[in-house]
Amino acid sequence: MSGGLAALLDDVAALARMTAASVDDVAAAAGRASAKAAGVVVDDAAVTPRYVQGLNPNRELAVIGRIAKGSMRNKLVFILPAVLLLSEFLPWLLTPLLLLGGLYLSYEGAEKVWEKLSGHSAPEKPATDRGPEDEGQVVAGAVRTDFILSAEIMVIALNEVAAESFWSRAAILVVVAIGITVLVYGAVALIIRMDDFGLRLAGGQSAGLQRLGTGLVKAMPVVLSVLSTVGIAAMLWVGGHIWLVGLDELGVHAVYDVVHHLEVAVADATGALGGLLGWLTNTFFSAVLGAVLGAVVVVVMHLVPRRSKDAQAH
Repeated sequence: MSGGLAALLDDVAALARMTAASVDDVAAAAGRASAKAAGVVVDDAAVTPRYVQGLNPNRELAVIGRIAKGSMRNKLVFILPAVLLLSEFLPWLLTPLLLLGGLYLSYEGAEKVWEKLSGHSAPEKPATDRGPEDEGQVVAGAVRTDFILSAEIMVIALNEVAAESFWSRAAILVVVAIGITVLVYGAVALIIRMDDFGLRLAGGQSAGLQRLGTGLVKAMPVVLSVLSTVGIAAMLWVGGHIWLVGLDELGVHAVYDVVHHLEVAVADATGALGGLLGWLTNTFFSAVLGAVLGAVVVVVMHLVPRRSKDAQAH
């Protein structure tokens, strides 16, 4: 009996070691996959704050929480099962679907640029006049944009762990989905509430902390305005980059080759700053491509309703 119990305990210990090793492997693979998607994660964090500008400050955290829940639902309920099944049975379909998402992002970014340049954007309601219906529209728009960004994050992460077994890939992507969502929306919540932190410092006893707090309060509108602009640029960059890489994967190499050669040439010519300037070169041309694609869709979307109205008038 004691020998059987000892053998059982040995088996349990071996199973525990295997489980611990598997957990470590999943965590390490999730870390690598998240690092590969870091650029999109930064864009996600830059895009989100612009959605809560103009809302009642007392409702900002609640709205961010609702967007975060929508983001988690996007990743775990819709995107994760879809990319896993597609990677198993229809892997060739992932790139065309990403291209559609990239086109939507490019359109949304170009539409915002058009509104700013043309002055055709609808006037915003004062924060105090915004009710649950307005918050619902804000959340819905943010979650739609997040869906595209989340899809790219998950596909990039999937490509990094494509050699793993099906269930290992599933576990890794769950860790990536949860970790990135907490990271992005935690950072956004901190950014949004930084002015409250500044007010607390400004009301303190220390003159130095008071100056720091006052500086934070004064700086936050500028920071949020800059992030809003960065968010628009990020949509154009991410949308264009999806097309740049996606077309190359589908066999249309010309555009990717030109941008890649320019990126390498800039990197080689600029020494210690080569990595950064090469990346900026790629980012710039990706944004240009996104702007062109988005502008085409904006023109189509604005012309079609006008033609419909003209047809009805006649």
